[in-house]
Amino acid sequence: MAKKRNFSVYLLKKGFNATNSLKDKHKLSPLKEEGTNLPPGSSLFYSVFPNKEPWWKGYWGISQDIKTNSANALVFLPVQDRFFAVSFGSAYHNLKDEAYEYNFGLLCTLNCLDPEKIKSTDILSPETAKRERIQLPNATNLAVFDFNKDESILKRLTGSVKDEFKDLFKSVTGADSFHFSTPCKPDELTDLCSKLLTIYTSDEYKKNFPDILSISAVKDPALIEELNKSLEKDFSSKSIDLTLSIPAIIDYSTAFYIQYKAKRATSEKFEDVFIDDYRLFLEEKGLEGIPVSDLKAHSLNVYDEDERLLQSFSVFKSILYDCQLDGDTYHLCEGNWFKVNHNFIVRMKAELDKAFLEDHEILCECNKSREDEYNNEAFEQSQPEKLVFCLDKKTISPKGYDAIEPCDLIVCENKTVELIHNKISTRSFSLSHLFNQGYVSMMMLRQNSEAKKIFLI
Repeated sequence: MAKKRNFSVYLLKKGFNATNSLKDKHKLSPLKEEGTNLPPGSSLFYSVFPNKEPWWKGYWGISQDIKTNSANALVFLPVQDRFFAVSFGSAYHNLKDEAYEYNFGLLCTLNCLDPEKIKSTDILSPETAKRERIQLPNATNLAVFDFNKDESILKRLTGSVKDEFKDLFKSVTGADSFHFSTPCKPDELTDLCSKLLTIYTSDEYKKNFPDILSISAVKDPALIEELNKSLEKDFSSKSIDLTLSIPAIIDYSTAFYIQYKAKRATSEKFEDVFIDDYRLFLEEKGLEGIPVSDLKAHSLNVYDEDERLLQSFSVFKSILYDCQLDGDTYHLCEGNWFKVNHNFIVRMKAELDKAFLEDHEILCECNKSREDEYNNEAFEQSQPEKLVFCLDKKTISPKGYDAIEPCDLIVCENKTVELIHNKISTRSFSLSHLFNQGYVSMMMLRQNSEAKKIFLI
């Protein structure tokens, strides 16, 4: 029996090939050897890292010659009218973000996966950049993984395939790339990738996983251009709707630091990812008000304590951003634009309005862009019929605590007091902040005599 080999395959977008898919400053070298087993029309790029002593050799004072090395490669394989990129090691980091189909591996996996034999999922909650990997000891269906199709994006899926695909592979993993093991020979790989292209374009997954992709990708270049303009505008105005996040699951048990690179400039070292650090770096270099093309060119780099590059991403791919255009809601995550299912937004608004607005005598429909403006408007509209006070930006913080607001509005009527907290947003991050704000305020007023005294003054 032929030995199985592991393959990680990316599908390049139409128009991309070996000549235009690699990053401008990639460190791969083209293979110029003749008489190899590469299929006709394909090409291979590789890199061999120089031998380097492991950090623990010097740490323990070892004099023996101990060195490590590694090699990576990318093979560009022509299939029909497209190109596939077969990655070995970490060579895929040299591909441009815009060069490959972001959901190729996931769709291939969904189309050939047995829905009752799922082993692992990676789930992303776009609002908070929360990433979660769930693995179960026994293969099962997606429902057991607590996947909420209305709120989360399925990023990676691993499981066993249906019987009809077992002659190709037994177990698969899909994300941006499609990962599988196969005993196929070099001259058989092109035919296998041709079958993958057919699997990728199939809608078969909708039978077993209906509505799983209700948060859908935006592919219209004209619409993407408009969304990028919105991003540029809000980035320049320092909108709170933009945040930065490492677009991958990180091993936090390993010490690391962050550096940003823009053109030939490199930032100082940071312990974590914050957009204000990146903005400050740009201001110091005189690069404010930059276009999306620069966000794609600038990089967010993760290094270990030995200054070895662990991961590198474009800043554009690291941005989380929400916006509305022509009445629709869009979200930028991991360098891709998504249109959020409008039905989910309508359902959420209906539930929230019922709880916080319906038949309320003080709260009004929001036509303001700032929270303090809304609170002042609600206060002014309630006068003089109601005994209402605006406590927005007031504090009841005892010594040793940061600023704690008692509430935004307080209503006194019939020997009762109603504390009202407001947030102008339906993002889950803002709602979590809202609920936590109300809880902390109430606990402080109930349990801390100093806070209660400040509140009553």
